Amino acid sequence: MAVHNRPLSPHLQVYRLPITGLISITHRITGVLLSGALLFAVIALFAIAAGPEQFASFQACLAWPPSRLAYWGIIFALYFHLCHGFRHLIWDVGKTFEKAALTRYAVIELGVAVLLFLITFIS
Repeated sequence: MAVHNRPLSPHLQVYRLPITGLISITHRITGVLLSGALLFAVIALFAIAAGPEQFASFQACLAWPPSRLAYWGIIFALYFHLCHGFRHLIWDVGKTFEKAALTRYAVIELGVAVLLFLITFIS
């Protein structure tokens, strides 16, 4: 039996995941991130309940740049997950299953999530 040094199909260098696949994977990732964000919210509530000193130290942690980046990530994940949830509601009705409509709504969904994120920080 001859040994061939060729990639298995579909190979990552050749196959390009469509935007609908990327959106689906991102929806799952944002769901996991939002679950982790619930722990963050519980820690915040405990800091509030513990008193002004604990809450002040919690706010100091929030001022740290990686914490701000995580906070922005949580907000974007929330908006993206919300927009994709609306898309699932449309699918539950049985609409927009054509390939062109799937791609169009994926781009719209991503655009609306970015727009909501930007509006949050502008206002």
